[in-house]
Amino acid sequence: MYHNKIVWITGASSGIGEAVALEMAKGGARLVLSARRVTELERVASAATAAGAGDVLILPFDMAEEASFADMVQKVTDHYGHIDLLFNNAGISQRSYCIETDMSTYRRLFEVDVFGQIALTKLVLPLMIARKSGHISVTSSVAGKVGVSSRTAYCAAKHAMMGFFDALRAEVTQDNIRVSCITPGFIRTAVSENALSGDGSRYGTMDDDIKTGMDVTKAAQIIVRGLARGKKEIVVSQLLERFALVIKRFCPTLLFWIMAKKSAHDNN
Repeated sequence: MYHNKIVWITGASSGIGEAVALEMAKGGARLVLSARRVTELERVASAATAAGAGDVLILPFDMAEEASFADMVQKVTDHYGHIDLLFNNAGISQRSYCIETDMSTYRRLFEVDVFGQIALTKLVLPLMIARKSGHISVTSSVAGKVGVSSRTAYCAAKHAMMGFFDALRAEVTQDNIRVSCITPGFIRTAVSENALSGDGSRYGTMDDDIKTGMDVTKAAQIIVRGLARGKKEIVVSQLLERFALVIKRFCPTLLFWIMAKKSAHDNN
């Protein structure tokens, strides 16, 4: 499905981004790998080449530095000519109660998780519309549908992403462009360790829920299969998180009660 397809993955230096890159590489995709850490991108690129990637372009940049995005898009088109799939995966999480979270932390998270994704998508979108072909995806979260204690910034950002890309899908379907929202639950990555504390510093601790979460390679396989099928929403989670999504849909009051009880328990 992805043999010789041009796949641009942000947040590709670790976690879901790295795992998806390796799965795409097995199918012979031609990759663009972006993140801030050049050394880690080089490591992933080497592994992707060994796995069978048709070509790999390393393109490091910071999702909070929107001024650089146009140059990044130009470098991709200069190298490959077009983009078949933009996988908006870069992002950071947060672990702090609202009362102790600085506004600068909220703004930092929104710059990366929301405005960065929108800005890059807006630059790639005209290229896809011109070709009447393309696929745009975003890594949201179960937290994009369920409010979770100590993650007010993260939940707000992921809710925003679900809304933006759902609306974008309605706009671009007529241009033969697919839009997929990926909704992971707890996946075994460094997401909580790299999360922001209330003052913007690194949280540095792996959550217990993350420790027992889904293996990241298994998650990537589900994501790649879902993207290949053009699924509009790809839920990547174990039973508990799926159950939360069902309750939110059919009995939201019960879910609100459960989440409040969980917060009180975690705070004791």
